[in-house]
Amino acid sequence: MMRILLLEDDPAIARTVAFALEREAFSVEHVLLMGHAQRRLADEPPALAILDVGLPDGNGLELCRSLRASSTAALAQLPILLLTARDEEMDRVLGLELGADDYLAKPFSPRELVARVRALLRRAAPRPVPAAPSLFTLDEAGQRVHYAGRALGLTRLEYGLLRALLAAPGRILSREALFAAVWGPHSEAIDRTVDTHVKTLRAKLRELQPGLEPIVTHRGMGYELVLPASAQPGR
Repeated sequence: MMRILLLEDDPAIARTVAFALEREAFSVEHVLLMGHAQRRLADEPPALAILDVGLPDGNGLELCRSLRASSTAALAQLPILLLTARDEEMDRVLGLELGADDYLAKPFSPRELVARVRALLRRAAPRPVPAAPSLFTLDEAGQRVHYAGRALGLTRLEYGLLRALLAAPGRILSREALFAAVWGPHSEAIDRTVDTHVKTLRAKLRELQPGLEPIVTHRGMGYELVLPASAQPGR
């Protein structure tokens, strides 16, 4: 059974969500406070997290931001569904910009919630790697990357960025998650550091393969590595 962490301070809503999901063979762990949710996420990352926005001890948006900036891959890439009583466009946009995968405003249909949870889990499921020549080949021991059969001359930070993107092809990684993975959570680098290094990394990729743009920008959300089906990363 897939375990879902539900952070919701309204017991009636929590019971409705848990009943709808457990009826579909999911395991639901309900917590009331953000501090408790943070401890459980660190102890045992679930398959998916459903986060209420308004909480007695914090804000689900801030928890979403911290997860996307986590140096732990299981937390940085955790599927997140936000629940909120607010239905204003800016609230929805802010939640998505902070890295949430989906957004559901209260009141909501339990059937719709289950459908959205299933869709998020399908998108997050590991995809089989086809037996085909790799566009990227990662040598972690030597901290080198070959692109289209040729070695890339990368700085340490460019290598770290590309390595993080190669670890999750097809997923949008927020700037915060990339920053934490490469520079570390306590770095004092400026906000645009990730964008600057992605720009130089793109230029080096373009030199070797002018017709390909594997790094895609999603405005307000982050970056995604998009590869042809026959050119998944190899090792």
